[in-house]
Amino acid sequence: IPASSASCSGIPSVVRKLWGFGQPSGQISWVQVELRSAAATMAASTAAGKQRIPKVAKVKNKAPAEVQITAEQLLREAKERELELLPPPPQQKITDEEELNDYKLRKRKTFEDNIRKNRTVISNWIKYAQWEESLKEIQRARSIYERALDVDYRNITLWLKYAEMEMKNRQVNHARNIWDRAITTLPRVNQFWYKYTYMEEMLGNIAGARQVFERWMEWQPEEQAWHSYINFELRYKEVDRARTIYERYILPASSVITNWIKYARFEEKHGYFAHARKVYERAVEFFGDEHMDEHLYVAFAKFEENQKEFERVRVIYKYALDRISKQEAQELFKNYTIFEKKFGDRRGIEDIIVSKRRFQYEEEVKANPHNYDAWFDYLRLVESDAEAETVREVYERAIANVPPIQEKRHWKRYIYLWVNYALYEELEAKDPERTRQVYQASLELIPHKKFTFAKMWLLYAQFEIRQKNLPFARRALGTSIGKCPKNKLFKGYIELELQLREFDRCRKLYEKFLEFGPENCTSWIKFAELETILGDIERARAIYELAISQPRLDMPEVLWKSYIDFEIEQEETERTRNLYRRLLQRTQHVKVWISFAQFELSSGKEGSLAKCRQIYEEANKTMRNCEEKEERLMLLESWRSFEDEFGTVSDKERVDKLMPEKVKKRRKVQADDGSDAGWEEYYDYIFPEDAANQPNLKLLAMAKLWKKQQQEKEAAEQDPDKDIDESES
Repeated sequence: IPASSASCSGIPSVVRKLWGFGQPSGQISWVQVELRSAAATMAASTAAGKQRIPKVAKVKNKAPAEVQITAEQLLREAKERELELLPPPPQQKITDEEELNDYKLRKRKTFEDNIRKNRTVISNWIKYAQWEESLKEIQRARSIYERALDVDYRNITLWLKYAEMEMKNRQVNHARNIWDRAITTLPRVNQFWYKYTYMEEMLGNIAGARQVFERWMEWQPEEQAWHSYINFELRYKEVDRARTIYERYILPASSVITNWIKYARFEEKHGYFAHARKVYERAVEFFGDEHMDEHLYVAFAKFEENQKEFERVRVIYKYALDRISKQEAQELFKNYTIFEKKFGDRRGIEDIIVSKRRFQYEEEVKANPHNYDAWFDYLRLVESDAEAETVREVYERAIANVPPIQEKRHWKRYIYLWVNYALYEELEAKDPERTRQVYQASLELIPHKKFTFAKMWLLYAQFEIRQKNLPFARRALGTSIGKCPKNKLFKGYIELELQLREFDRCRKLYEKFLEFGPENCTSWIKFAELETILGDIERARAIYELAISQPRLDMPEVLWKSYIDFEIEQEETERTRNLYRRLLQRTQHVKVWISFAQFELSSGKEGSLAKCRQIYEEANKTMRNCEEKEERLMLLESWRSFEDEFGTVSDKERVDKLMPEKVKKRRKVQADDGSDAGWEEYYDYIFPEDAANQPNLKLLAMAKLWKKQQQEKEAAEQDPDKDIDESES
């Protein structure tokens, strides 16, 4: 190692310090010390020869330490124990050419070493070339860029930096050469084309820029590239050239509607309104009905609106709304509404609102044809403002959606479509023959063997009566009773004959009705009332007798009450009394007894009070064994009110003695599963007759009496003391 600094001029200063260059004699650096110690160690090992190196003792205790060191602690300690940062090297000032050459040599060697270590890191090449460029070594920088392109010619940044260097140094032809090579090698990189055309335009080479654009357009680039070309031509007022570019552009990209709209707006902007209208018409024709888009029609309508062609605008909107689905025409509806509000009359605004709602209902019924509520709303809208043929068409579409399941609950909404259809034909369209056909078609459609709708039969019969076709109405109702008899059909048919005063027919219908449903008490009552009105009392009485003799009745109490009221009206007191007795043989209900007693009271004959009292006594004796104590109490209260009005004092006292005592009791409550649910309080009634028969009740009464006496005695003992205190005060 040379000791003199003169012979080591090419060695960096840091290395000189490490090795001890330029130090005073007698002093050595730490590197020299390390080298000497290493040499001594090697000599000792050589002298030892083949001496065995002692083995390192193995760790016997492999258990984990009590205190574990985490990676975070290691990193923190490494940061804390980091050596002190060395101060930055002093700035070096180059004073002569030799030092400059020395500096260049060292930097180039560093760059070359970095490149040699990793050729694929393009940033090293770019830094190298930019450093050479900063020294105005353009040729060297160019050489570096070329070497880098040999390594990775697909790197976009490399081409851009290379071309920017040439342009920055005003090497125009070199820059053109680089851009040509770049767009030839990587034609799909739009940035190269943009930079190239911009450079040519800045240089004023318009023809060259146009030529570059033409080469670019051959590759069918994206939309922005075409617009850049068009804007380039427009900057130089070349409108015809821009129109030609638009024509070339929309043909391969014709599926994009925005391109047609931009083309039309371009024509409109430059005052070529006829050309713009033609572009819109071509677009509508090109896309047809299969690929319609609301944005095209909105733009077309706004163009015509700007030209004050309001009728054209209205036609365009209506044409589009008739062909585009509601979900895809929201913007169209919105613009159409705004247009009508601005330029239309009231009728036009109503039309757009109706049209919008019609589209909404169309979408709903398309999504679910069996949504009958949507059909009702749709039909109501159409009926309000549409021709008869249009309304009929919608009705036919609606009734074609027959419920798939033959269950009445699924048909209840559907059948009203037929009802509304028939009423529309009769009331609005004034077409009786078509109305008849609608009713007949609906009655043929209903599966009468499983269920029927009496409403349809009755409406049809009423329609025929309005048309003065009584035989048709009777035939329809007779068919309904024969196919599917129902209470409502019988009642409707009977009511019809009653209005026509055909009483013989009413009798026959009632007979059929009672054969169909003998348990229907209302039918028996109505039949008897009819005979009563006609004055045939015996026939009415016979009907009542037949009715109460039926083994099964749905409302027997109503029937008996009606029969009794009938006899009362006929002033047949004995017959009424016998009816009450016959009824009491069947039931011991408290209301029957009370009604019987009131009947005797209201008869007005001699001994009516005694008979009434006798009935109350008989009822009380009969109901002693009744478990329903509330009913017995109700009877006694009715008896007491009778005695209050008509009886003597002794009679009142007698009834008062029969009144029960109200007692609060407790009982266990069981849940539905049989488990105990606690206790509940309830009120019970203890009658004097029951208390006399039960000894425990007597004992309870005596206990209560004793308690009462004790309380009175204590009160009497406290009273003298109270009097003394008052006298002292």
